[in-house]
Amino acid sequence: MNRANVDKRSPVPLYYQIKETIKEKIEGGSLEPHERLPSERELEEDYGISRMTARRALTELESEGYVYREQGKGSFVAEPKLRQGLLQLTGFTEDMKNRQMKPGARVLENRVIEPDEELANNLSIDSGSNVFLLQRVRFAEEEPLAIETTHLRYDLCEGIKDYDFSGRSLYTTLREEFNITLSRAEQSVEASLADEFEAKNLQVDQGDPMLITERTTYIGDEKTPIEYARSTYRGDRYKLFVKLKG
Repeated sequence: MNRANVDKRSPVPLYYQIKETIKEKIEGGSLEPHERLPSERELEEDYGISRMTARRALTELESEGYVYREQGKGSFVAEPKLRQGLLQLTGFTEDMKNRQMKPGARVLENRVIEPDEELANNLSIDSGSNVFLLQRVRFAEEEPLAIETTHLRYDLCEGIKDYDFSGRSLYTTLREEFNITLSRAEQSVEASLADEFEAKNLQVDQGDPMLITERTTYIGDEKTPIEYARSTYRGDRYKLFVKLKG
């Protein structure tokens, strides 16, 4: 790896300068996924810094998802994060196909339930109404990336529980089989840490960073909600972005 000099007179901390230098090389493609990075000792010698400064630079890169470590082997460049836009109303299947990646799913739950008060309010229905619950682990190129827990108003898509969603798109099924047009959605995003269930299904360690989205989706009249969904994405593989205009 070509080194860059650090400015020891700069008010910018040395660990941050080194971290940004390595990050730029990763994002620019000069460092490829799974390529080994210099060790703490090598960084110490190359930059004339302390071992603690080198360790912090690598730790920060790891926490941001640019680097992963293997015990006894060192630090390596992680797979690039998938950029998830917040402006288009698309599902996981469409997102992966747009990236030329093969989508997949493992169904964890597929059943009709009675909603609690909070869920009924989110879907603007009575608590005694039926809701279709679909929970899936979502894959891209056979790698688990997310857990999606979706709730649909069953009165608008009665019979949808009979479809096998291990190999088909939910949104495409709504459009083609139930003639439902999705018009808009309201979505929130928050950070979290993987619990035991998420760690097991996403093949990460308990306590690893996660991104949580909650989405309420509306049909064509833009007033009637049909879906309330909560999705958990691996923080090491996802980056959310929004375009802003001035």
